This record gives sequence, C-alpha cells and structure tokens, in this order.
Amino acid sequence: MLRTDPSSAPSISAHSALSSELPAGAAAHVRADGVAVSLGERTVLSGVDVTVAAGARLAIVGENGRGKTTLLHVLAGRLVPDTGTVSRTGTLALVEQTLAADDDRTVGDLVTAAVGDSLTALDLLDAATEALAAGEPGAEDAYAHALEAATVLDAWDAERRIDVALEGLGACTDRDRPLSTLSVGQRYRVRLAVVLGSNTDLLLLDEPTNHLDADALDFLTRRLREHPGGVAVVSHDRALLRAVATTFLDLDPSRDGLPRRYAGGYDGWVEGRGRERQRWEQDYTTQQAEHAQLTQAAEDARGRLHTGWRPEKGTGKHQRAARTAGVVQAFNRRVEELERHRITVPEPPRHLTWPELRVRPGRPVLDGHGLTVDGRLPEPVDISIGGGDRLVLTGPNGAGKSTLLGVLAGRVEPTTGTLRVHHGARVSLLSQEVPVRAGSRTAHQVYREHVDRLEAQGAIGRALSLSGMGLLDAASMRTSVERLSQGQRRRLHLAMCLASEPDLLMLDEPTNHLSIGLVDEITEALHDTSCAVVVATHDRQLLADLAAWPRLEPSRGRRTSISAG
Repeated sequence: MLRTDPSSAPSISAHSALSSELPAGAAAHVRADGVAVSLGERTVLSGVDVTVAAGARLAIVGENGRGKTTLLHVLAGRLVPDTGTVSRTGTLALVEQTLAADDDRTVGDLVTAAVGDSLTALDLLDAATEALAAGEPGAEDAYAHALEAATVLDAWDAERRIDVALEGLGACTDRDRPLSTLSVGQRYRVRLAVVLGSNTDLLLLDEPTNHLDADALDFLTRRLREHPGGVAVVSHDRALLRAVATTFLDLDPSRDGLPRRYAGGYDGWVEGRGRERQRWEQDYTTQQAEHAQLTQAAEDARGRLHTGWRPEKGTGKHQRAARTAGVVQAFNRRVEELERHRITVPEPPRHLTWPELRVRPGRPVLDGHGLTVDGRLPEPVDISIGGGDRLVLTGPNGAGKSTLLGVLAGRVEPTTGTLRVHHGARVSLLSQEVPVRAGSRTAHQVYREHVDRLEAQGAIGRALSLSGMGLLDAASMRTSVERLSQGQRRRLHLAMCLASEPDLLMLDEPTNHLSIGLVDEITEALHDTSCAVVVATHDRQLLADLAAWPRLEPSRGRRTSISAG
C-alpha cells in the first residue's frame, strides 16, 4: 500500500495535506434550490428543491427518462444545472450504474484512492508525534490538527472497513486484479464496496441493487440503514426502498408539473401519491364535465337562434323584436360563459387497464418433456401448464430461466426433449430484450399493425386500443419507436403481448425498466387474470408478492417435473 512521505508534515496543517475535504458529520448536506435542466429541447428537471443531510434516507423515484440520474449528477457536481443553485458541505460519493475499465487500474487502485486521506492522516500523526517528542516548534499545533483529521476519518479502521464491504458484497478482494478483467457486475461490486467502506458523509447511489445476489442485497440494506451520514438512492427495487427510504422525491408527472416530496417511508409515499392522484382525477373529471355542460348550453342557444325566436302567427312586430333580442342575448351569455371557462387541470396519467381474458381453468396450454439447451439449460425440465396456472422461475443469473421461457415461447430450439403447444393455445412472452424494431413508425402505428394482423388471422376478437390500456400517454403513442425510452418500449411490448389475448403469459424480469406504480398494478392484475402466468424474477418484493405460487429453479441438479398448477 502506498504511503505519503511525512517528512514535512509538522510545518503544514493536516487539513491542507489531505487530498479532499474532511467529513462534516452532522453538518454534512447537499442542497438544491430551483434546479432545472434541459437536454436539447427536452426539459428533464424543473423546479427541483431537495436537501440530503446527515441522517436522511431519500429515495428518488419516477419513470425512466424523468431525470433521476440527472438529478444525482447535479447533486454530485458532475452537471451544472441551467437554473438554480446547489450547495455542499462535507464529503460526497456518487456510485453510478457502470464503472469504466479502459485503463490499467486495479482493485487495489480503487482501494488506495479511497483510503488515501486516512493513510495520509496517520502518517502526519506519526510525524507530528515524533516532532512533539523532539520539542520542535509548531509541533503541538501539527499534532492537534493531525489527531483531529485521523479521528474524523476514523483512519485507523479505514482498510478493514473496505475489506469487510468487499467480503459483504461478494466483490473481488485481489488487490492486483485489473478492473478490465472483471465483469460489469464484478466491477460494480468493487466500486460500491469501496464507497460503503469509506467514511463518506453523503452517498448518492444509482440503482445500487443491480448485479447483487441475495447476500449482497442484505449487506447493502444493513449498511445503508446504519450509515451515519445521508443517503440518496435511485432505485426500482421496492424491497430496498421499503427497508431504507424514509422520504421520497417523486419526479413523475404531477398536476402542476413540479416534483412531489412524501414523508412516512414507502407506505407514506404510496398513500400520499394515491390521495393526490385521486384528487387530480376528480378535479379533472369535474372540470371536463362543466366544460361539456357549457358547450352543450352554447349549442342549444345557437339552435334557438334559428328556431326559438319565431313567434306564433299573429304576434306583433314589437313582440317579435323583443323575443329575438332575448334569444340573441341568451346565446351571447352562453358563449361568454364558455369562453370564461378554461381547462386548467391537465389530464392525469392513466391507470393500467388489463384486458378481460376468458381462459377456461385447467384448459391444456403446453407440455414439455426432457427440455435442455446446450450450454444454457443443462438439466432436463418437464413442465405442464394449463389455464389459470401460476409459476415462478427462480435461481441465480445463468440458471436458465430466460432460456426456458424462450423454449416455451418457441423462440429457442431445445437440444433435447419435446414441446407441445395445444391446438389454439396462444403463448406470449414479455422478454428482457424488447423485440420491437420499428424505425420511424410511431408506437400507435406499430401496435395497430400488430392488432390488425391478429384480427385478420382470426386469432383474437376486438382488442383494446393502446390508449385504452393506459400504458403509454398520448405523446408517447405519437413518438417513433426508435425515440422511445427503454421503459416506454417495454410498455409497448407488454401492450402487444396482452393484445394477443394469451392463454399463457410469460414475463421475464417484469420489474425491469418499469415504474414502481405500474409494477404494483401489474402484480395485482397477475393475481386476478384468468390466463396462465409464468414469471422469472430476482425482484425481492415481487417474489414476496408471489410467495404462494409454485416455484421452479431450472438449474437444479436433477430432472425437474412440475405442474404449474
């Protein structure tokens, strides 16, 4: 391990010899006021006010593309906002979703950088102690500064803390291992461990549960709960947010276009968001109804201009004139009332509408016997699925979950075994790799073409419209698929799967790239739908929500025979 040369330490302050600011403890914070960021013509953030202080456990949530990662970069000082101010006190670390490894850095280089100030503080303390013993001028001040720095940094325990974090996350502990030889997930675990093991005031974490197994997730959760400083986390992991976050900053669309802050942890966020959405929907419905009534009244008054002024035969001129003037005045009043009434409440986001599927319980859908795929699904799988069955596929990465789903969907040819899909049974797969490739065609056009093909084949009845499903807003439906975010493309893919009126719906990691609110709605629908459902997931909250469903781990070391029902 590299050590700094302490020879000149007594003549300078320990603070000035350190490479970064000392931790500020209880005074640490980062504060953003009125932050707005635009990328090109698109406004990503607007009117953001947020503070992350010592003890804070903030979750930043919202759909993909709502600016969550951008906000972390603003807080960390990586990005200067177009408007607004950001102030910081104390030390801060940002852990992004990826770590570049296009140089010669090693695991040890990351560790050295993390403990460098602690080692410097200890070297300065050693030098100041020797100077104090020798009676050198200024030695007392140098010793006091060095002791303060070492104490604030808890420097004596610096390397052990990182070693514990590396072990806890299952990260590489070989200091000589080049980062370029590690997988993306392994590099991420090393970077995360180094930050968790450091004595940093404020942690800004972007999807920290990616690439972590169950033991690592437990370690991360404990560390974040125990961290004495502040934490701001961007995550779709509902289990982590339930366990850690006490405050939520929601960047999803709101009535006035501004972010919403909710206290009370996960439940407080869900309840608060639900109450606000209900009020928004009620006010929108009321205002639309009032506008419709005024429009109808104006139309009725317009009609009376043509018919209502005509008096009965024998009516005198003065009576005809008076009645005509009254009808015109009434029409003008109605028009003025309509013009004064403005639509001020924007249309709220729609809820998921799950199509009504009429799948007979127990109707045979498919049977597979001795299914294997070389290098991807080594253990033979027997499986039988009928209408209304439920099944969860579990196991670590590489266990063969996605491969088995691909075989059952007819997308992957099995090396051995047979698969029979019963006559007329429809199977849909929401895969991790969204298969929608449409170039400049809009989401609406792609969906409509898909439905038209199914209807022409007589495969389905009348499918729900894309807008009727509530999966994409009007602007997204008019956008070319190539410009949609990953989450928006996955919503389109889900809509196309549901439009096929499946007897068996399979979902591969359905929580990926989808908002927490939509995932909750999907989970509820999966319990109620009449079609058979197979879900492959690592998501801890989804596994808990589907705890009563049968489970299958494809990589188990024996032939697995299971009826999903």
